[in-house]
Amino acid sequence: MPGSPTLRTTSLLSASLLLALGATACSPGKDDTGREKPSPSAAAALPASLTSQKLDWQPCPAPSTAQGGEGKAPGKLPDGTAWECTTLKAPLDYAKPAGDTIDLAMIRAKAEAEGSGKRIGSLLFNFGGPGASGVATLPGYTPAQSLRTRYDLVSFDPRGVGDSAGVKCLSDKEWDEQRAKTLDLAGTAEQNKKTAAACKKNSGKVLPHVGTESAARDMDLMRQVLGDTKLNYFGISYGTELGGVYAHLFPKNVGRTVLDAVVDPTQDPVQASLGQAKGFQLALDNYLAHCAKTPGACPYQSPKDGRRRITGLLAKTGKQPLPTRSGRKLTQEQAVMGMVAMLYSKETWPALSVSLSDAEQGSGDNLLLMADSYSGRDDKGRYNTMQAANGAINCADTKQRVTPQDVQARLPEFRKASPVFGELTAKGLLGCTGWPVTGQSDTPEVSAPGAAPIVVIGNAGDPATPVAGARKMADKLGKSVGVLLTVKGEGHGTYGVNQCATQAVNGHLLDGKVPTDGTVCS
Repeated sequence: MPGSPTLRTTSLLSASLLLALGATACSPGKDDTGREKPSPSAAAALPASLTSQKLDWQPCPAPSTAQGGEGKAPGKLPDGTAWECTTLKAPLDYAKPAGDTIDLAMIRAKAEAEGSGKRIGSLLFNFGGPGASGVATLPGYTPAQSLRTRYDLVSFDPRGVGDSAGVKCLSDKEWDEQRAKTLDLAGTAEQNKKTAAACKKNSGKVLPHVGTESAARDMDLMRQVLGDTKLNYFGISYGTELGGVYAHLFPKNVGRTVLDAVVDPTQDPVQASLGQAKGFQLALDNYLAHCAKTPGACPYQSPKDGRRRITGLLAKTGKQPLPTRSGRKLTQEQAVMGMVAMLYSKETWPALSVSLSDAEQGSGDNLLLMADSYSGRDDKGRYNTMQAANGAINCADTKQRVTPQDVQARLPEFRKASPVFGELTAKGLLGCTGWPVTGQSDTPEVSAPGAAPIVVIGNAGDPATPVAGARKMADKLGKSVGVLLTVKGEGHGTYGVNQCATQAVNGHLLDGKVPTDGTVCS
């Protein structure tokens, strides 16, 4: 969906990818050679060659294929300001900061008030995934433009993503072949082992170092190099987890911070996946209830009729994939992913109606198009790094490894949570099968005593990050740190969508006004 942030990818993204919420560990375990891994928490002081580096900002080129570019450089902002890009050197391994480095791709638009005394500093964005390119996403995120009155808008490709040592696993053809398969649990686990082996072969050097804690340390290096005393930060979806981990590691460096569409830091991967199955089922039910009230535009007579026909459609595609004009087939998994993509926002509900109606008439084109977009495939058949980076970051973060037997035992629970999304969500738990790097933990550490207030926003109808997670994040950040704002709305993310939430965010970021904890926006 052009112009919108790429938000936290669910385990539905692919059977090869796992929704993982792990971040920081007390004991990092062993790598695939059996040797103990050094804990990122024991990171040594950075050399001046890194903290004092000067960034060479230049006009941005078109985003690369790895970033998900569409062939055009970002246009100028309404006031004529050009987008500028650069690279920042960061340690590959923060436990060995004087060792090998990687280049992190960055983008910025200077503040309107540059030099006028009103500029606060830089405002750093992360748009989630994990695996989204901030360089490709920020220019299209138009709601943020009002914040340029006081900030340089800055984003980046996190390590392992896009042009920041982007993880490479399969070829474009191999990704297509993998997505075209319909496999049972044992077959999915075996396929994931092959994908993991390809990731190790093509990106083995960076795989141990793409976790959330290392990305948080990258953000503090950015803060220093950008010349900011505090990190002002806006995290969306997975970006909220990254922001929470940063606050835990560097509480005294936290500036004005907003976390929107919040990941629950208390859930392990199985709990989180079950919550997402429920969340997407709720979003689908809300869509169907709305759909039934708009005769002529809705293919269903009632929510009950919609649920019956959608489950029937998915059963049909499970046995016989639908044809498309491209010659590729719409499998059951791709049909579900296409639906998921259009449940992230109420604005795409009409497109979901058209796509489901076309599928019932035998055409899989629209659902496959949305599934392709969700998976990072462009119209030329090229994949960006989203799928590979998502798997690598998730598997580096989470220690939990799930077997086909584990999933089989949990299938009834997942099917009960969602007759539409439950089974595929459960299958996604096999994503780290055979992964060559041991994960750090099962839940991230986000407690941040002494940090400045952090505004935490949850949306009641959010399918990907259920609203209960926002309260959990606020509580875990700590008393007087996490400030909860709840929105009674639909969709994943509230800034620029809900007027009340947008005003609260602008008040906090621009004027330092902290909303009252427990504020509810309708």
